[in-house]
Amino acid sequence: MNNQLIIEQNWWKRNWKWFLPTLLFSILTGLFLALSINGNATDIAQAYSDNSLYEKTIEKARSNERVLEIIGDIKPIDKLAFIEGDAIYSNNNSSVALSLRIEGSKRKGKIDIIADKNGTKWEYKKINIRIKNPKEEIQILKDSIEVH
Repeated sequence: MNNQLIIEQNWWKRNWKWFLPTLLFSILTGLFLALSINGNATDIAQAYSDNSLYEKTIEKARSNERVLEIIGDIKPIDKLAFIEGDAIYSNNNSSVALSLRIEGSKRKGKIDIIADKNGTKWEYKKINIRIKNPKEEIQILKDSIEVH
């Protein structure tokens, strides 16, 4: 028998062929997910931090008879609704198109908000609630209003 010493290569030399492509794929996937979470992640965070933007629209929707009949009493919007939703700011962050999931005591839906900010006031151009089954759209706002 031959009594030779077997010298093992270090971890990097043994594994670089699969490690580099895996690392590159992970970085690219992470970048893609960070930039495509239903739009821009910074817009979603900005919409979440501006409570007056969506709380006033929920108050307005709660006073609509058709919403109460179809959806029931609307629960407060949770954090997950923003991750699932879509927010797009434009005009130097003074205009927004926001779509969020809402949940009522009877069923779920989506609220669509289009608004422009004038100083500290939001002027709402459109507030609609969409329901899937049966497919219906409830128009909450027909004319634009300003809310402090």
